[in-house]
Amino acid sequence: MSIDDLDRRIIDELKLDGRISYQDMGERIGLSPTAVKRRMDRMASAGVIRGYTVLVDPSVDGRDTEAFVEVFCRGTVGPDELRRILSGIPDVIEAQTVTGEADALVRLRASSMPALEDALEKVRLAPQVDSTRSAIVLSQLIARRE
Repeated sequence: MSIDDLDRRIIDELKLDGRISYQDMGERIGLSPTAVKRRMDRMASAGVIRGYTVLVDPSVDGRDTEAFVEVFCRGTVGPDELRRILSGIPDVIEAQTVTGEADALVRLRASSMPALEDALEKVRLAPQVDSTRSAIVLSQLIARRE
């Protein structure tokens, strides 16, 4: 399914507020509430909108290059500091502190391999980061939603 600029604007607004009303959405993007609902229903039927916690197909968003990165820090770095470092990198979509050798596990999603490399370099260049170990996602086998 192809989407147009209005569909992208709807998706962007839903990412900001998944509970936005059709009326408020329409006012923000210049459509009637009925037109907003019709577009949202069409995108839901086509699988572009996968749920109403607003899960958007990464290829529609143009960010379908993904990797998992183990982050190894110098010395002791607390979770708040890791959160501060990683939240400044837009391609970081998840990050957790973990047990084992690594200090954190980070999930990156980018628009291309060069963009993924740039995001990974931003993680590596953080002063507290000693090294990283990456695994690029080839295909998703299971995606369960809670």
